[in-house]
Amino acid sequence: MQKQILESGSLQLSLRVYESASPARASVVIGGAMGVRQDYYAPFAGWLSAQGFRVTTFDYRGSGDSLPDTADGSLRGFQADLMDWARDYEAVVDKAKTALPDAPLYLLGHSLGAQLPGFLKNQSKVDGLVSIAAGSGYWRDNAPQLKRMVLYFWYVLVPVATRLFGYFPGRKLKKVGDLPAGVMLQWRKWCLNPQYSVGAEGETARLAYAAADFPVLALSITDDELMTWRGTQNLINLYTGAPRSFERVTPADLGVKRIGHFGFFREQFSQSLWPRTVQILERMHPTYAATGVTGTTA
Repeated sequence: MQKQILESGSLQLSLRVYESASPARASVVIGGAMGVRQDYYAPFAGWLSAQGFRVTTFDYRGSGDSLPDTADGSLRGFQADLMDWARDYEAVVDKAKTALPDAPLYLLGHSLGAQLPGFLKNQSKVDGLVSIAAGSGYWRDNAPQLKRMVLYFWYVLVPVATRLFGYFPGRKLKKVGDLPAGVMLQWRKWCLNPQYSVGAEGETARLAYAAADFPVLALSITDDELMTWRGTQNLINLYTGAPRSFERVTPADLGVKRIGHFGFFREQFSQSLWPRTVQILERMHPTYAATGVTGTTA
């Protein structure tokens, strides 16, 4: 694994590159979930590189190892929103494609990491997106246990705490993690709109998602405590110009009691879910001729 620094605008992003020991058959960029550091994906990224892929992980600006260059790395007053994070994602895709220009490049998006590709301006460099535990964040699409407290979260906790601290102090509150104010307030706007990001951002956003023509496959986890099946469908179907498919994953299928929103990347699934990813990526080769929407849609 190599640690790298990437310039994105006036900021520096922290990257980690996992090179394959053999000639890499493809590049994979892992887009992380909201508030989740790239460290979390390290075991999976290392395993995937051993299967012949060149894997890149990164921290969005103002998170993880991509904190502001100040004495204490404070986010107070730090300017960043979700469109800035999409530009970070773009910059990482550009760098990964430059390193392996003749090979396919795939995105593996966990939660937010499968939402932001709709806003990438370099979608032509992407050959496929694997969405893991991702869906619309609209509050009515949230899982029941989350829905019980989410209106308090969005209407009271987020605006009050963000105004008071100048950023969202998620670590203090044990919610999501520390996030730039602009990111949190824009995410709030999305989550309160029935059409999520495209409803909050308007026609430009709708057209951006529609422009993506790479295949998208969503793995929906049945015991996901954050994302529902309806929410997953609502997100993936924003990619109206893309071949779309869905697969449901249940704990019973794997002989375990729980997977949840974060479980896919735990090493206990290195013999089950992780190899399934390789199979999906192999099917997403540019010669793969899938069209339309496949899989369970009910």
